[in-house]
Amino acid sequence: MMMNRLNALLLAFFSLIPFLASSQEKVPAKNIEAILYIGEGSNQPLVVGLGGSEGGNAWASDHWKLTRDEFITKGYAFLAVGYFGCEGTPAILDKIAIDDVHNAIKVAAKHSKIDGRKIAVLGGSRGADLALLLGSYYSDISCVIGMSASHAVFPGHTQEFNSSCWTYQGKELPFIPVNDEAVPFLMKRDLRGTFEAMLKDTAAEHRCLIKVENIKAPILLLSGDADEIIPAVMMGNKMMTRLRVNNFSYAYEHIIYRGGHAEPTKHFDKVFELLEVHFGK
Repeated sequence: MMMNRLNALLLAFFSLIPFLASSQEKVPAKNIEAILYIGEGSNQPLVVGLGGSEGGNAWASDHWKLTRDEFITKGYAFLAVGYFGCEGTPAILDKIAIDDVHNAIKVAAKHSKIDGRKIAVLGGSRGADLALLLGSYYSDISCVIGMSASHAVFPGHTQEFNSSCWTYQGKELPFIPVNDEAVPFLMKRDLRGTFEAMLKDTAAEHRCLIKVENIKAPILLLSGDADEIIPAVMMGNKMMTRLRVNNFSYAYEHIIYRGGHAEPTKHFDKVFELLEVHFGK
C-alpha cells in the first residue's frame, strides 16, 4: 500500500515537469564548430552562444546544459559556436574571422523552425567582444548581450602578441598593442594590470574601439565590479557614453554586479527579460 502511494506521488510530481522535446544537429560551417539545439515549435528566435578565451565550444558543454535547456523551454533555438580550439577550427584565439562566425549563424537561421528575423548574440569575455563586433558589422543581428565585455580590440593569444584577435573580410582589425608598461604585469600574470597599462595608450585605444554605435539592435552589458581580468565596468561605461553621444536609437543598458569576471554568468534572468521584451516569446 505504501509503495503504491509513493508511486502515485512520484507520477504526480513528474507530470508537473514540462517535457523538453528538442533535437540537436551540427551546422555545416567553415572554420567554425556550430551545434544547433532546437525545440518543437515554429518561428523560434535564435540565440547564439559565444564562449570566451577558454576555447572549445563552451556552450555545447555539460556545464551549460541547464541554461541551454532553459532557452529551449522558453521557445528559443540555441546555437553553440566554437571558433577556436575545436576540431576544424583555428587552434588558438588569433585572427579569427568574424565573417566565418556570421556565415554559420546565417546557415542556422535558415532552419525551417527558426525565425531568421530574430537573432540574438550572447557572449562572455572574448565572446562578448565577438558579439559586439558581429552586431557592429551585420545588420541582421537583432539583439546583443555582452557579459564582461571589452570596448576595444586586443591582440591575439600568440607568444609575440603581434596580431589581432579578429579579422573582417580578410583584414586584421586594429588592436591595442602590448606596450612596455604592460610587460611587467604580463610577466606576473596580472591580467587586469596588463589591460589597464595597455589602455594608457589612448591613441591606440581610440583607433581600436569596437563601433558599438553601428549596432542596429538593443544592447545589454553585464559587468562585475571586481573583475580580475579586465576593467569591465570602465569599459562598459565607455560604451554607454558613446551610445549616448551618438544618440543610439535602440534600448541599451549596463548592469553592474558585485563580483568578478564570471559574475555576469549568474544573472541570466536579465538576459531572459531582454529577450522577452524584444522578441516577445
